[in-house]
Amino acid sequence: MAMQVEIAQPVSAHDVGRSAIRRTAWRLIPVLILCYFITYLDRVNLSFAALQMNKALGLTSAAYGLGAGLFFVTYCLCEVPSNLMLHRVGATRWLARIMVTLGLCAGAMAFVGGQTSFYVVRLLLGAAEAGFYPGVLFFLTLWFPAAYRARILGIFIAAIPVSGIIGAPLSGQLLGLNGLGGLQGWQWLYLIEAAPAFVLAPMVAFWLQDGPAQATWMPAAERAWLIAQLARERAAVDGAGTYSILNGLTNPRVLLLAALYFSNVCVLNSITFFLPQIVKGFGLTVGQTGFVVAIPSVLALVALIWWSRHSDKHGERYGHAALPNAVAGLALLGSVLVADPTVRVALISVAFANTLAFTTPFWSIPGTFLTGGAAAGGIAAISALGVTGGIVSPWFIGRIKDATGDFRLGLGAIAVLAILAGAAFYALRPRAVPAEAAGVS
Repeated sequence: MAMQVEIAQPVSAHDVGRSAIRRTAWRLIPVLILCYFITYLDRVNLSFAALQMNKALGLTSAAYGLGAGLFFVTYCLCEVPSNLMLHRVGATRWLARIMVTLGLCAGAMAFVGGQTSFYVVRLLLGAAEAGFYPGVLFFLTLWFPAAYRARILGIFIAAIPVSGIIGAPLSGQLLGLNGLGGLQGWQWLYLIEAAPAFVLAPMVAFWLQDGPAQATWMPAAERAWLIAQLARERAAVDGAGTYSILNGLTNPRVLLLAALYFSNVCVLNSITFFLPQIVKGFGLTVGQTGFVVAIPSVLALVALIWWSRHSDKHGERYGHAALPNAVAGLALLGSVLVADPTVRVALISVAFANTLAFTTPFWSIPGTFLTGGAAAGGIAAISALGVTGGIVSPWFIGRIKDATGDFRLGLGAIAVLAILAGAAFYALRPRAVPAEAAGVS
């Protein structure tokens, strides 16, 4: 009887590449999502804590808005140095350090006793968290080729709407612990939601690595494919023009991106910090407010994933960033021009969804013209300059609220800024953009 020999079919480079990306994503992204979920939960819990904290501490809307914005002062000042330090000592060590200091400062918010201590701890919290978001963005450029980057960013940034979907109802319920152990509900909110950061710090340090060359958990063929692909992309970008760290900080395209990001941050933080107060003003209980505030995050999660895949499919980033920024402004403007609470929540949901859909194509742009230290510095510069919108918008809206008794005028001004910025960014976009691989399925 003749022996039948089964001949193994050769594995194509395409199959190796797909497998490498899939394996890398499953290894890295869940931990990063958990970390980002905890860091962003601070934005959610502050807005809910305000429902009790403002009265307990005697904070006006302007004082609350200023405290919310002070976070971004130290965040901006420390962001570029933090990302450069990350590049020097290694991403995983530095990200783990951020999680520890973040947990300490977030927990300290439970013990603020007045306006001054509120401001001080918000400043410390901004310094503690500085560098996390741009650090992860830089970290992902060390692992994922450009053609896959928007969808990977989309999955990572999904932590923002997930933090709203889970965090908003959770925060509303935690406020109900008022009086337990002699603490008020807003104090329990800060303590409970800060604790996971300490668990995640060792996971970041020991589970993640600073590049595929260290990925002993990856088959040799996949590791070689990934290293070669990333090296080829870096060579292509460097061949188009080498940028120093200083160039990365002052490049005109970096400044253009920072300007657009500023308007996006203004809209995002206007909604994040004030939506619970707006919704509770409809006559709802704290618990009901938590569930209603989660609605925009559900829509945002869908929009974020779909738009990032759409951007990857077409290999286009600039238009995919400009359009949702302008749409977010239009929807937010519409929300201040109508009176019906249901319609207002629907329009705010559309605005919030578009502010997040913007992020994945937007943050895919810097890696198309910056590498190495210039990428670390340039990405941090975009983030640091852009998040100054987080300083301006809460304070501005709080002042307008104290002066007029309503949030509408302040929100309307922020909306117009986003519309104009989206249109200007598209008009001024570079006509010759480095080619990216498109049509990746």
